Amino acid sequence: MDFAFDEEQEELRASARAFLADHSGSEQVRAAMESESGHDPQVWKQISMELGWAAVTVPEAYGGLGLGAVELTALLEVMGESLLCSPFFASVALGANALLVAGTEDQKREHLPRIAEGECIATLACPGPQEPLTASFRAEGGGFVLSGRADYVVDGHVADLLVLAARQADEVALFCMPADSAGLTRHAHPVLDPTRRLARLDLDDVRLPAGARMRGGADALEEVLDRAAVALAAEQVGGAQRCLDMAVAYLKERQQFGRPIGSFQALKHKAADMMIELECARSAAYYAACVAAEGGDELPAVASLAKATCSDAYFRCAAECLQIHGGVGFTWEYDVHLHLKRARSSGVLLGDAAFHRERVAQRIGL
Repeated sequence: MDFAFDEEQEELRASARAFLADHSGSEQVRAAMESESGHDPQVWKQISMELGWAAVTVPEAYGGLGLGAVELTALLEVMGESLLCSPFFASVALGANALLVAGTEDQKREHLPRIAEGECIATLACPGPQEPLTASFRAEGGGFVLSGRADYVVDGHVADLLVLAARQADEVALFCMPADSAGLTRHAHPVLDPTRRLARLDLDDVRLPAGARMRGGADALEEVLDRAAVALAAEQVGGAQRCLDMAVAYLKERQQFGRPIGSFQALKHKAADMMIELECARSAAYYAACVAAEGGDELPAVASLAKATCSDAYFRCAAECLQIHGGVGFTWEYDVHLHLKRARSSGVLLGDAAFHRERVAQRIGL
């Protein structure tokens, strides 16, 4: 099978790489991650309104580009390379994705055009597949009342629209909840990875109309998380690629005993192992993207396969890159430590590698 991108997809990647080289370099990443929002609003405006990236998976009927999971993978891989600090992953891979899978027609028409234009930042308020739902709902007065909390919500502190997963006994439901809803308070978490912000949502009897409930329940939520895992795997591939690139560059420039350290056999082996890890991860991510684009019963298995493989590959590449750099890898001037932190945080986001391997094993009867 040929997993290569076609000409238009390569053009999309090339334009994204050129833009991010100017707007998501080391200096810009550090400035964005230290800001209150965690991203540069001007860069987000350019990404969404001028380049149209926020519209990539939104159907044309709702004002989007009508592309799919493969194009999203192409973009996210490049974003992972540059450690882009933006609400793109939250709004597109989580929020818009949830609306496409479980939204009613009215909800799609109301929210997707605004997401595509970048006017609305959306996200998914769900603790992830390894954690129990801590938000609950009950029917009351022709609508719903939500209470409890949702933790570790990606960009939850800046989102305008929250797709919340809540439970009532054994029933799981999804709700479209505006961020200005009465009774909702948001708290930004201190995080290991400052390039991706997380928040906690506290729900004190938040009242929503009947039309806020989305279609489907636990099955719809599982599909949303599977598609998000495929998207995250693509981003991890990009991060692993950058770690390999940084390691090779340092092996060529660092001199020891009068020769580049890349000439030493042990370090050659490290770089070769990194490339093997990376290529295995890239194949898994690309195949998962193809399955996500086509749909079908294979998605849960390949999503977990891609997430587990790419989580391991990114962290190992980041760790080996740090080993190759030595002590300077943890200094502020180098990006190695930022990738190591992103690799660790992305590894547990949406389920860690051990969880996803167990999930694959259960699906094939092991």
